[in-house]
Amino acid sequence: MNSGHRFHVPTLHAFIQAVFHQMGSNDQEARLVADHLIASNLAGHDSHGIGMIPSYIRSFSQGHLQINRHAKVVKDAGAVITLDGDCAFGQVAAHEAITLGIEKARQYGIAAVALHNSHHIGRIGYWAEQCAAAGFVSVHFVNVVGIPMVAPFHGRDSRFGTNPFCVVFPRKDTFPLLLDYATSAIAFGKTRVAWHKGESVAPGCLIDVAGVPTTDPAVMQVSPLGSLLTFAEHKGYALAAMCEIMGGALSGGKTTHEESLQTSADAIINCMTTIIMNPQLFGAPDCDNQVAAFAEWVKASPHTEDPPILLPGEWEVNTREERLEHGIPLDAGSWQAICEAVLQIGMPDTVLQEFCQRLEK
Repeated sequence: MNSGHRFHVPTLHAFIQAVFHQMGSNDQEARLVADHLIASNLAGHDSHGIGMIPSYIRSFSQGHLQINRHAKVVKDAGAVITLDGDCAFGQVAAHEAITLGIEKARQYGIAAVALHNSHHIGRIGYWAEQCAAAGFVSVHFVNVVGIPMVAPFHGRDSRFGTNPFCVVFPRKDTFPLLLDYATSAIAFGKTRVAWHKGESVAPGCLIDVAGVPTTDPAVMQVSPLGSLLTFAEHKGYALAAMCEIMGGALSGGKTTHEESLQTSADAIINCMTTIIMNPQLFGAPDCDNQVAAFAEWVKASPHTEDPPILLPGEWEVNTREERLEHGIPLDAGSWQAICEAVLQIGMPDTVLQEFCQRLEK
C-alpha cells in the first residue's frame, strides 16, 4: 500500500477553488464545490471527496457537466417543490434545493423537495447535515440515472446505480444521528480508492463480468466491468429499488432502463427526493430525553475497548476532528490522477507545483 500524502485543509480548499476557476466556474460555484469535496474528505468519505475531480473534469470535457448553471423551479405546490438541476454542478443544484426545502419546512412544518437532472450531488449526508443544523429531521432517496453498477439480488449483471439512502435526526447540544449509505455493499468510489491503493475490497461486495464473486476492485475500473452487490442481499436490493423509484420517478426525473443509459461513466446524473420535518411540531414533548436514553442504553452494551460502540454519525464526527488536526490523507495514485486532470484543463505547471509545495501538512 502506498501511504501517499497528508494535505493541509485550508490550502487544499484553495487549490480546489483554483481548479474549478481554471475550468470556468464563477467564485460561488468554485467555493460550493470545494466546500463539499473537502467536507466529504473530512468526514472520512474519500470516495466522494477530492478524488472526484478527474471525473468532473472528464464530464465537463465530454459536455455532460454544465458549469455556472442553477436549479430551476419546475413546480411549486406549497409544501412540495420540484426542481430541474439543469446538469449543473450537483454541489450547486442540491445546495439550492435543500435551501428552498428548509425554507418550505419552516413555513409549513413539513416539506418535500424533489431535484432531478442534476450532476453528481456528492455525499448525501452533507445535505442532511444542513437540514439538521437548521433543526430539522430529513429523509433522502437518491438514484443515479442510467449508469448501472449494481446487480439485483440473484442477478449477474448491473441494472441500477448505488442509490444512496439517508436519514438525519438533530439532537440538543451534540452531533445529529446520521444514517447515510449507498445501497450497494460499498460505494463505487470506494472501489476507485482501493484500486489506486492496490488494495482488495471485502468479500461479498463484487462480482466479475461472469458473475463470479471477487475482491478485486479492478472489475469496477477496467473493462470488462463487473458489478457491485447490494448490502444485506434481498433487503439492500429492495431498498435500492425504492430509492430508484422515490428518487428517480417521483422527483420528475428518470429511472435506469434501456432508454436512459448514459454513454459515459462520468455522466453522473442524480435525482433526489427529500422530506424535511420540524420535530417540534410533533406531540412528543419527551422526544429529546427518549433519544438520549436510547443512545446511553445502546452504548452501555458490553464490548471490548476497541472498537467502541458508536452511534450513527459518530464515526464521521471523530474522523472530522482527527483530519482537521492532522490533515486530509490521500493516496499517491489519486493525487497523480488529480494532477494530470488539472494540467489537461490548462492549469500552469508552475501553479500546480506551487500548490504541491504548500499542500503537505
